[in-house]
Amino acid sequence: MEKTIRIHLADDHKVLIDGMRTLLNSIPNFNVVGYSLKGTTLFEEVTNNATDILVLDISMPEKDGIEVLKEFSKKGFPCKVIVLSTYDDLKIIQEVMKLGASGYLSKQCAGESIVEAIQVVSTGEEYFSNQVRETIFDSATKKNPKLNQTTISPEYQLTGREIEIITLIALEYSGKEISEKLFISSNTVETHRKNILKKLNAKNTISLVKFALKNNLIKS
Repeated sequence: MEKTIRIHLADDHKVLIDGMRTLLNSIPNFNVVGYSLKGTTLFEEVTNNATDILVLDISMPEKDGIEVLKEFSKKGFPCKVIVLSTYDDLKIIQEVMKLGASGYLSKQCAGESIVEAIQVVSTGEEYFSNQVRETIFDSATKKNPKLNQTTISPEYQLTGREIEIITLIALEYSGKEISEKLFISSNTVETHRKNILKKLNAKNTISLVKFALKNNLIKS
């Protein structure tokens, strides 16, 4: 039997909370244990109801999402946090991830992605919606003209994140640099690298460089 994931919702729009609560409570191992319309008492509330994951609107009244994350960072995170935002602004994404958020979702796609985001974050991984990932990768592309997006054969069963990491490894980025560029932990980078090597039956970084060149991930 799957472990129940206890979820707290924080948004200043009650209608949005009601819709999300109905959706999430329909998932067998999800349980929405509370909600908040402002950020001032969030730390106490998620601590008292033993929350596993907080879904946090960045634009909360009295104390916004950034201030809430700063408080959590200072006091010690009582739960994992997925941030909801109307804006896919790279600076905001970077700031909330540096403050310790585990995920970032655009409000426009929250209904489609929130269940997957909670499932992914509950396993210890970070989660970005497709729009956010595109914002991050577009930024990397502009900063490094060698980056070149392409379509990889589905036979390899590579995720979008794994393709990004292969590309950056091939461009000689270190694990730390990849971590900083994609706003994920170094441990997560290493986990992805091991999974990539296994999927491609590759032995080392040189093999990944060859794969990137062969599949036009980078320009030779």
